[in-house]
Amino acid sequence: MVALLTVATAVPVNEFPQAEVARRASLHFGGRYADFERMARVFASAGIKRRYGIMPMDWYESAHGWPERTAAFTEGATALFIAAAAKALHNAGLAPADIDTIVTVSSTGIAAPSLETRAAQSMNFRADVARVPVFGLGCAGGVSGLGLAAKLARAAPGSNVLFVAVEACTLAVRLDQMSKANIVATALFGDGAAACVVREGGSDRGLARIETAAEYMWPDTLGIMGWSVDPEGFGVIFDRSIPPFAVDHLGAAMTHLLARMDIAQRDVDRFVCHPGGPKVIDAIEIALSLPTGSLDHERQVLAAFGNMSAPTVLFVLERLLAAGLSGKNVLAALGPGFTLAALTLSATT
Repeated sequence: MVALLTVATAVPVNEFPQAEVARRASLHFGGRYADFERMARVFASAGIKRRYGIMPMDWYESAHGWPERTAAFTEGATALFIAAAAKALHNAGLAPADIDTIVTVSSTGIAAPSLETRAAQSMNFRADVARVPVFGLGCAGGVSGLGLAAKLARAAPGSNVLFVAVEACTLAVRLDQMSKANIVATALFGDGAAACVVREGGSDRGLARIETAAEYMWPDTLGIMGWSVDPEGFGVIFDRSIPPFAVDHLGAAMTHLLARMDIAQRDVDRFVCHPGGPKVIDAIEIALSLPTGSLDHERQVLAAFGNMSAPTVLFVLERLLAAGLSGKNVLAALGPGFTLAALTLSATT
């Protein structure tokens, strides 16, 4: 078994109250998008009270192309990486020089050199640290990335693997796109990072044991979720069919993955899910036959931070650990592909 030694999270300093975001969105979209008044209800129905962004709110009200968005991403995402990683290392009682491998997951910007390289000088990682930057997992990246970190730890017993998921989703908010998906993104997206340290072997009990990870990819679903790319930057692809698709197909896919991981759903004490939005949370509860409202920590994280893509499920896990994680848990997230990522996690007490 691989021990999860610590989970830590970080958000930028710029706070975005949802009511203020809704007011500004009305000013910018109201007279230009015929369906805005109907779509504006999403700012209230999203269940979000506030979010955080790597740039001040005024920045998003001006036009920006790839160079400006990329510069904002590299600076803001690197700062979030450092904040989350430093907290995770401190909580684990480790120094940066103790880390043997770094797995970095991010899908909201392009950085070459990659984010962990940009953070390395100020954090004093070893010169021979192994780096695994991963792009394109989207909202599933928190689960898939942690699963990858555990596999790498398992392959090198005694080594310390640092996993960091960092996203700047707000950079995809576009004033030039008059679309339903863009309005929904404006109402949902926030920025944040989460970091974990994992280790296989030794006497470390950790916070929990990471057991098995698996993924399920549905055929012919490339258009459900992802990015479009144009001269201005990334544009969000959100198909309105995501919640009903989850209701119809998530249950069977989860049953398939649990069978691969050699457990039955009746043996799962808690599903720990990525809260993509209120309708998605409702759909997950229906698909997995969970009591209505049981994904309470998911709704609380969504209200406090919005949808931050990959790190969000780890914000939920952090809260569950603080409340007292027990039994067998399954981390789950839906992402581009269209993909379900799952990971089993057992409490150590």
